[in-house]
Amino acid sequence: VQLVLTVDNGIAAYDPIARARELGLTVIITDHHDLPPQLPPANAILNPKLVPENSPYRGLAGVGVAYVLATLLAKEQGDTTLMTPLLELFTLGTIADLAPLVGVNRRWLQRGLALLPHSRLAGVQALMQVSGCANADQALKPDAIGFRLGPRINAVGRIADPQTVIELLTTDDPGIAFARAMQCEQANQHRRQLCADIEIEAIELVETLVRQGQAPWRPDGDWVIVLVHPGWHHGVIGIVASRLVERYGLPVFIATYEDETHIRGSARGIPEFDVFAALQACDKALG
Repeated sequence: VQLVLTVDNGIAAYDPIARARELGLTVIITDHHDLPPQLPPANAILNPKLVPENSPYRGLAGVGVAYVLATLLAKEQGDTTLMTPLLELFTLGTIADLAPLVGVNRRWLQRGLALLPHSRLAGVQALMQVSGCANADQALKPDAIGFRLGPRINAVGRIADPQTVIELLTTDDPGIAFARAMQCEQANQHRRQLCADIEIEAIELVETLVRQGQAPWRPDGDWVIVLVHPGWHHGVIGIVASRLVERYGLPVFIATYEDETHIRGSARGIPEFDVFAALQACDKALG
């Protein structure tokens, strides 16, 4: 291995990237997450947080940064055949990741949404078919991606083998595409049931504390909810955290045990609470 190219991560991975550089690797970071106090020593960093706030590229999600790099590389190589499928994937990822529909996101999505009903990607066609949003007569609406296509792709990465989605989006065989799309459908149904079960258990834990007087928070108080429970699937607890934020209006940290000494979790904040800053403040304790 001579090159490490990250997608949607790496901006805070100072130590691993420093070690990679020591080993003589070339490291290119493509990421959109908030900048840490010290940037990692990569050969190149592509992150919209590094451009001016009024830049039309400021709102790019991780998929958008990867899209910019991929299209420029394709043009450099004189390959124009990749432009349309890359725009389709950019469209799926940008809406599914809830990126702001401003700047280049808005301009490119208008084109991408019109392309998707006639997608050249067998996997996208199959996914639209199993999710019930295939209509070649009109442009796809963002809701169809946000509530139908996106969750089915996302579910596989959370609770199943991500290779399924890779095969779905790279195969030219309609049969394989349909089989992988059905696997996405099944994973999404399983994911929904897991989320529902964990949410019920989490709410019961919180309400029990309230009834026992151990959680006397007020709407104007400085409170967070922290839940750690064995047996919860780490792939979906972030979704549950978001639902608890909506229910209680408080920041939520939720985790499950990976083994006897380690927990793995997710956090969701509110506008008044910076989760990233809070975790940084606790960095030594969490290490």
